[in-house]
Amino acid sequence: MPEKTSSVKEWKKKAWYELYAPSMFGGTKIGETLASDPQKLLGRKVEVSLGDLIQDVSRAYLKLFFQVTRVDGEKAFTDFVGHDLAQHFLRSQVRRRATKITHILTVKTKDGREIQITVVVMTVRKISRSQVRVIRSEVVNLLLTRASERTFDQFVQEAVLGKLSADVYKVAKKYCPIRRVEIQKTEVLGVPGGEAAAVPGSA
Repeated sequence: MPEKTSSVKEWKKKAWYELYAPSMFGGTKIGETLASDPQKLLGRKVEVSLGDLIQDVSRAYLKLFFQVTRVDGEKAFTDFVGHDLAQHFLRSQVRRRATKITHILTVKTKDGREIQITVVVMTVRKISRSQVRVIRSEVVNLLLTRASERTFDQFVQEAVLGKLSADVYKVAKKYCPIRRVEIQKTEVLGVPGGEAAAVPGSA
């Protein structure tokens, strides 16, 4: 009984804090969380689907990860630390007698942020190894160039909202018919003067 009473008292000490997305996603409210001390919110990870964020149920398969970096009163503000596609969605896109090209690359944005990005290119039919090699090379060149020309916020928006995958599609289709391109995952590896912020479940 004393333990239960203690737990109830601890819970009553907690207060609700509103969570807000970073400015690249409009700074909109993304939820609420409980904490007994605002300092305990710092570093807390938050998962939100893109569908919920932009009010589009068709994009619910894309998961965004944010991390609380600042608390002001009853408001907790976050930074983007990565995204991931739901595995069931990816599996649904794979077709038999076709080629799936997956490439993982670390890029650096114009303002010095490092991001690990995973891109998936799915072809209409089986292709040769030489075609795979040239598509990989073209995709790597595009991602490195694009990152170097964009700020962190700009690059993340293009990766998450579909602009980057559309541009990869345009490059890859020069070599064979392409069925679909997805930016499967991004992970922010670090911030200037700070430590890496791992995406939940990435370890």
